[in-house]
Amino acid sequence: MMVELQGYGRLHYEWIDGPQQRPVLVFLHEGLGCTAMWKDFPARLCALAGCPGLVYDRLGYGLSDPLTRARSVHYLHEYTLIELPAVLERLLPARPYIVIGHSDGGSIALLHGAAQPANLLGVLTEAAHVFVEDVTLAGIRTALDAWEAGKLRGLERYHGDKTGAIFHAWADTWLTPAFSQWNIEGVLASIACPVLALQGEGDQYGTAAQLASIASRAPRAMEHMLPDCGHTPHLDNPDATLAAMAAFISRL
Repeated sequence: MMVELQGYGRLHYEWIDGPQQRPVLVFLHEGLGCTAMWKDFPARLCALAGCPGLVYDRLGYGLSDPLTRARSVHYLHEYTLIELPAVLERLLPARPYIVIGHSDGGSIALLHGAAQPANLLGVLTEAAHVFVEDVTLAGIRTALDAWEAGKLRGLERYHGDKTGAIFHAWADTWLTPAFSQWNIEGVLASIACPVLALQGEGDQYGTAAQLASIASRAPRAMEHMLPDCGHTPHLDNPDATLAAMAAFISRL
């Protein structure tokens, strides 16, 4: 399905059925991700938690419209402050919800929580970044080398002819010198709702310092390091990730 945001573009979304009286789980994908790349994880979590779900492709990704202009170092704030509220207003007016963000989506989820929207019940993140680490940039340089060697062409299955544009929008933005100063730690104290921050022990894009920062700054945050997984816990170790997320949702 598609939703058109006036003056912005058309976004692809998928709805996961669930009890109407339960909060909606809103899934925010990673920096090279999209709805399809979540695989069956959203449906499994919604079934386990007994909640409906909303999964959508941000502008430039998946089946949504392509980017209309070059990215700036503020792109995560733009997705948070412009796109996400418009999606929620159109598709979930006045309904309680929980945001679940992976990587870039996790950072967006934290920024969204800091804005204290009225119907937000909780924030769940996996592999979120709140500042830039050397290991993050090294991982992106490795991905850039793989791209230039033709090893990431499988992304075309998900993003079609937008693949090159979205890859470079992600990699080039993170590797620009100005982005090395990107930091959202200062807004974490404004998150009023409960937060669960997850990360894989083998995350190649971030260290445990990301978890520690979230847990120490967001007033109602908990951290949990997941074993036997890297940067994508919901695919690397889905059972442990599902259990941790479902337990947090049940407490809400």
